[in-house]
Amino acid sequence: MLASNENFERMRMKLIPHPSFDPHLEASAQRDNVKVADKIDSKNPLFKLSLSKDAVRSDLVDDVDSLTEDDLKSIAMEQMETAQETNETEKAGERLLLSEDCQRVTYMSVVKGKLEVTTSYVYFFDGSPYREDVERHDFRWSLAQIRELHLRRYNLRRTALEFFLVDQTNMFINFPSNRKRNKVYSKLLSTRPPNLIHSSSRSPADLLKSSGLTLKWVHREISNFEYLMQLNTIAGRTFNDLSQYPIFPWVIMDYTSSKLNLDNPKTFRDLSKPIGIQNPKHIDEVRSKYENFEDPSGTVAKFHYGTHYSNSAMVLHYLVRVEPFTSLHIDLQSGRFDVADRQFHSIQSLWKSLYDNVNDVKELIPEFFFFPEFLLNTNNFDLGKLQGGKKASVHDAILPKWASNADDFIRKHRMALECDYVSDHLHHWLDLIFGYKQKGDEAAEAFNVFYYCTYEGAVNLDAIEDPEEREAVEGMINNFGQTPCQLLKDPHPKRLSPEEAILAKKKRKPPSLMATMPDWKPYLLDLGTLSTDKDPVVYINAPGWRRHFSQNSPDSTVITISSSGVVGIHQWIFQDNKTCYNLDVDPTFLTSGSTHAGGRETKSLPSTFAPGLPLTANLFVTTTDGKHIVSGGHWDNSLRVFSLHKGRYICSVVRHIDVVTCVAASGHFIMSGSLDTTSIIWDMSASITTLRPVQVLAGHDKSVKCVALSAELDMAVSGSEDGTVNIYSIKEGQFMRFLKPPNNAPEMDFVVSKLTLSSQGHVVVSGHSREVHSLHVYTINGRLLQTQTVLHRTTSLLILDHETHFTRRRKW
Repeated sequence: MLASNENFERMRMKLIPHPSFDPHLEASAQRDNVKVADKIDSKNPLFKLSLSKDAVRSDLVDDVDSLTEDDLKSIAMEQMETAQETNETEKAGERLLLSEDCQRVTYMSVVKGKLEVTTSYVYFFDGSPYREDVERHDFRWSLAQIRELHLRRYNLRRTALEFFLVDQTNMFINFPSNRKRNKVYSKLLSTRPPNLIHSSSRSPADLLKSSGLTLKWVHREISNFEYLMQLNTIAGRTFNDLSQYPIFPWVIMDYTSSKLNLDNPKTFRDLSKPIGIQNPKHIDEVRSKYENFEDPSGTVAKFHYGTHYSNSAMVLHYLVRVEPFTSLHIDLQSGRFDVADRQFHSIQSLWKSLYDNVNDVKELIPEFFFFPEFLLNTNNFDLGKLQGGKKASVHDAILPKWASNADDFIRKHRMALECDYVSDHLHHWLDLIFGYKQKGDEAAEAFNVFYYCTYEGAVNLDAIEDPEEREAVEGMINNFGQTPCQLLKDPHPKRLSPEEAILAKKKRKPPSLMATMPDWKPYLLDLGTLSTDKDPVVYINAPGWRRHFSQNSPDSTVITISSSGVVGIHQWIFQDNKTCYNLDVDPTFLTSGSTHAGGRETKSLPSTFAPGLPLTANLFVTTTDGKHIVSGGHWDNSLRVFSLHKGRYICSVVRHIDVVTCVAASGHFIMSGSLDTTSIIWDMSASITTLRPVQVLAGHDKSVKCVALSAELDMAVSGSEDGTVNIYSIKEGQFMRFLKPPNNAPEMDFVVSKLTLSSQGHVVVSGHSREVHSLHVYTINGRLLQTQTVLHRTTSLLILDHETHFTRRRKW
């Protein structure tokens, strides 16, 4: 009854309830009763399709998907015209700027419709015939919601756009022609979307070069996982089109040992070779196939492998246990589950098939490194029984001996991806997939040539006049897979060793405070007369804590609030001569008077708090830009915004019917919890002074003690005095599930006092039953990972979420 969340940007992590869940019993029955003659031919039927020679390009064209100088000039002209039109229509209202027929691409299908751009919004109207039993796919989003806009390919044609929105949702839209795609793209840019931070008017190769990502990866400023995700995005890979799904490498080849040894090179696959020749026995066979291949028609060029390392069927093979991929798998198999022996049932067997079968060349998908649920048959689908031995049923994927469960497998697999061996050799694999060994003579020498229809520029669909033939070719491309855009034509640089990276970083800029985490030592903060038992510092916050700290950046700011409401703004300053950080304490915070000797006034929160309510960290949060404090706990049940620059409250809103007990922030959302047992999500995207309530969340029996939210994951969490934790979606306000942490003192009531979220969606809960205190960690989908009793009351929770510390932050 769970389905994968469709609202994702670059990673899929969350399962949501499916109101019309289908256990696919009919598909299981058809599989078990099928006759041998009716079974789907396991051999690739695509070679039976012959193409018109006019559609085949004898040499791969290296033209790039970017706008011309004329296009850019046109955009500049349209920007001036659109700005004038917008000014003229501000009083008159919304005005239509452009309308084009298009298709919304979803996994393996398209929804025909129309895209309209106005002075305020972008609309997609579903053009399919209306039916009451079919969900419509009409969408509207504000121009202010557009964060990124990418030129994309669809079926090897440069006719698509991908929108990334500020709420982390995205949309893949295909147009009838490249000209119409570019027209829409130009018009969108001419509207000057206020939150647009990226638009790919340049080629993917130029985009990578200008991004500086490769240099960051070489200097170990971003992780292997993050770099691979970014490369996939720039190269046109997308979660919206299964034939262009993100590609990740097999990194481990040892799936039989009882313990995973990341210090042994034999644990890893050879990243300098394609997956098809990991077994040395295959090299001669693959070479002979390439050298002896000849197509009499002259249509098909020589190739090493007749299948591709990434295609729709492969993605469905891996994700068969998770909807909507289960349904798509059944559709691909003509209404039935594939036979059990061809299903993904064991990771060890999966690798063995790759190693032993010269025709099996599948690489991996990102889910192998962050999404344990795809290994679990949570929906209890009947996936059939294996034919050999005991005829065991296919259920959860069988894990290697070195993994105790699915979560442990993902953790160790991610550790392997980030380990020194993979970091030292990953550039070889990048040359094969995204670089200079992707095609041409270098690819031939590296045994890395695939069937010609997978390459950009190999087929000109517009040259095929027969509609049926064109449709068949499009279907072939869609199911066969597509090679990513080539990003590098020179060898990819090697990554620096950790020691080399540290030396290089010292020469270029101050080291990251977070990168020095293993060397942190206790540091006494001298906060002057206010740091006393009578007026202790009760709130310490570092805006942007989850990002890198660097000298003179907003992320190096530490904000404190004393129990009397005095605000201090402090800075971590890098001491170059000592190669360490010192805290520069706000001088106005060191005095108890209203005015500092230097003339600067002490910033204080007005005493509008409810009588007898102690000021705790739960009552305050800074906005993501670090410029404002949002506070609860006021006598009038309000939520208030305090400007650090002006030193005063700038707005107050009331929606709760009792005192606000806790607040949290993420992106442009604020979440508040109250004694009235409810939580409210506020939208501050328009302005910090116009907090707008968008969701009221109920479900607790007692007061809400703590809240947390993640705009990226569309996830809001509340903890209550009743001992439960509720999880909701932000955009829809949908109740997802509740967690009931185990009570170590059953005879006493358990109270949730603190909680926090990681970027991976882990929910960390702190609570107590009288004097028994405990910590609990859950996955994003509500599975309890660990419970630990602690000796004392937990006063704060912090998750160090930077990728470079992945292995450390898992050992809490």
